[in-house]
Amino acid sequence: MDALEAGGFFSFTLAILLLFMGKTALAKYDLLRNYSIPEPVIGGFICATVVALIYFVLDVKITFDLQVRDVLLLYFFAAMGLNADIKSLVRGGKPLLILVGLAAFYIVLQNSIGMLVAGAFGMDPKAGLMSGSISLIGGVGTTLAWAPTFVEKLGIENAMELGIASNTIGLIFACVVGGPIAKYLMRKYQLNGNQSKPLDVGQSYSKPHEMIDSYSLLYAWLRLNLALMLGYGLNQGLDLIGIELPLFVSCLMAGIVLGNRINKLLPKQDVEGADRGLSLISDICLGMFIVMALMDLKVWELSGLVVYLSVVMSIQILISVMFAILIVFRLMGKDYDATVICSGFGGITLGSTATAIANMTAVSKQHGASHKAFIVVPLVCGFFVDIINVVAINFFIAL
Repeated sequence: MDALEAGGFFSFTLAILLLFMGKTALAKYDLLRNYSIPEPVIGGFICATVVALIYFVLDVKITFDLQVRDVLLLYFFAAMGLNADIKSLVRGGKPLLILVGLAAFYIVLQNSIGMLVAGAFGMDPKAGLMSGSISLIGGVGTTLAWAPTFVEKLGIENAMELGIASNTIGLIFACVVGGPIAKYLMRKYQLNGNQSKPLDVGQSYSKPHEMIDSYSLLYAWLRLNLALMLGYGLNQGLDLIGIELPLFVSCLMAGIVLGNRINKLLPKQDVEGADRGLSLISDICLGMFIVMALMDLKVWELSGLVVYLSVVMSIQILISVMFAILIVFRLMGKDYDATVICSGFGGITLGSTATAIANMTAVSKQHGASHKAFIVVPLVCGFFVDIINVVAINFFIAL
């Protein structure tokens, strides 16, 4: 088999082109907008499909150098923190606690489903954890971290393959379920969006393009770099005292701190223009991250586990959608904010924090802002879920 690796510069340029292709398709086809399919998902799927066809038809494996992808995610979460304010975080206290409780319950449910299906297929039930919260809620990073434990201590030889394959399928569906969930809830409960307030990420489809002053954009970029520097320092400081957090969570926290003190640290500027600059930069960074994540899908790794994966992932996806519609929506308030949160719930439970935010961004571009959703979901995904997931995984392994 031939193997080709695209260099970092080419991969980054291709990701920009794919993002433009997604934006063009979304502008052209009403169906994609009506179901709030994220722009980067369209471009990313195009690339993943072409790469898969080249692999199966020409027997050539194409990979991409995507080192810049993780930096883009840091910029995105730093921008989210800079756009948040302490008063809004305090007001989001109750919804935050409710969503944390729902996420904790769902982690247990997701692992139980994985173990039951694995047992039904005659496999070690603990192998089902690799099709549970390890690969789905945890993502590829958690999968890579836990797979050696399953191989060396539990004797599950194909743990890595199970986890990566489950994560791949979960990521694909996480990117597309959010919009249809939101459309169904808004139509069923006759909910209206919120077009009067500026979006947390990106720009509304219903409004004309805005002109951002170059100095406002530069000021936004300065704020982002300061937040990243503070985030790196915070992350290293926490490591020294034994607290491990994903770097993007540290950047989110640094953004929150810096965003509420920035006017006292830097000369006064056009804050409104700078805030719009932050929103647009974060939209680009998130879009590029999602495109690159989908470019990196290796569909061929699903072979050999088709029957088991078809059953377990069908159940996981169905339960995720039903849980969002029947439980999360009701407990989060049965309003537009709850709808946007539900659109991100599939990203939480099937993909990653980035896919959750991408789904919510697509819905808000179509129907309007939801500040509560963009405050609560990143904190739940980025901080609380990771901690709860580690505890739950250790509990199920010890059974």
